[in-house]
Amino acid sequence: MNFLLEIAARDFDLTDANKADINKYAEKLETAYDRIIRCKVVVEALRHREYRGLLYNVKIVVTIPGSELIVKRKPNEDFHLAVKDSFNAMRRKLEDFVEQRRGKVKHHDEIPLARISNLFPEEGYGFITSSDGREIYFHRNSVLNHDFTRLEKGMEVRFVEETGEKGPQASSVTVTG
Repeated sequence: MNFLLEIAARDFDLTDANKADINKYAEKLETAYDRIIRCKVVVEALRHREYRGLLYNVKIVVTIPGSELIVKRKPNEDFHLAVKDSFNAMRRKLEDFVEQRRGKVKHHDEIPLARISNLFPEEGYGFITSSDGREIYFHRNSVLNHDFTRLEKGMEVRFVEETGEKGPQASSVTVTG
């Protein structure tokens, strides 16, 4: 292990087996990110009036260059499960951090722009012309914020395209500006 591991217990004593368990999971964190500086694990035993046994609350603080990641899960009556769940959550957090640093963050596609090309207010529908020149049908119920009555020919809108019974149709039509 190439980082400092600190283990602390509150309101109970950790056995050597408990410490070995924590050590085992801490070592696995390096597979998610190999530049960990420090990992502090605090296990707290909670006693509740309604509950007869102990609940284990695990908090993990991982220090990495330029940041600190913290995981605190819901308390669990099983010590090993509480530790395992917390370290799994930290591993996922480290993996997300690495993905973000590599620029592999999910980007949502830009919602396309279009102009209203035909409008039939009495019938409750219209057509928009997309930026690539296609004419796409939309229904009054597809217009967000009940703006159908405000629509005019030539207005710029954003939309989500779907496949309808008779070809492409727009849903989630929103007036821009």
